[in-house]
Parts: sequence; C-alpha cells; structure tokens
Amino acid sequence: MQKSSQSLEDYLEAIVMLGGSPQCSVRSVDVADRLEVSKASVAKAINNMKSLGYVEQEHYGAITLTRAGYEYGASVLERHELLIEFLTKQVGIPQARAEEEACLMEHAISDESFELWRAYINRVSEAPSNGSSC
Repeated sequence: MQKSSQSLEDYLEAIVMLGGSPQCSVRSVDVADRLEVSKASVAKAINNMKSLGYVEQEHYGAITLTRAGYEYGASVLERHELLIEFLTKQVGIPQARAEEEACLMEHAISDESFELWRAYINRVSEAPSNGSSC
C-alpha cells in the first residue's frame, strides 16, 4: 500500500476508531472532535480522501470508508496499538509518552519493516522461557 501523508493517515485512523467502515458511517463533527481540528479542516481532508478513493460522502452527509480506506485506516490503527503495547510493556515507557511516540512511529515505518517487526514480536512472545519450572 502506498503511504499517504501523516495527516491523511490520522484522519483514516480516527474514522476507524470512531467505528467507521464500509458498512458504518461517522459524522464529520465527531472526526473534528477526535482530532481536535476544525470542521473546515475535516471537510478539506474528506475531499482529499474522496479523490483518493478512501471515503464516500454525500454533500455534508456522513462519512463512509471505502474498502481501501478501511483497510488503510485499520492498518494505521494496528500499528499504533502494537507500538503502544511494545513501548509500554517491553520498553517501559510511560503510557502518555508511548502514545505520542507511537503516533510518530506509525507513520514512519514501512509496511515491510512493520511486518518483520511484528513477526519478531510474535516469535519472541511465543518462545519458551529459559527458566526452569522445577
């Protein structure tokens, strides 16, 4: 998947977090509240996402993600959640700081690197411990 701007990814992620999908729509005002931006900023972003095929919206109506938009937004959200979990549980970074840093990292890491990192995390979490249970 070709990466878009951090801002666009934040909008798609927010829409998914609000329950948006190809079957469920969300309101622009809720996206604005979630991202702490103006309704005008949401309108501009929605127009951009419409041109890229990520969302559908009737004139001033609810926002519905296309399949491509949902998959993209869900992948950004997955990165965010896995990064926060790793940073807090494995590295020991406080939650608030981990959330801020995960938000930066989720946009920078390539799909290939993320898949390799996720595979590594899965291998490490499934590996038997070296400690004896006796």
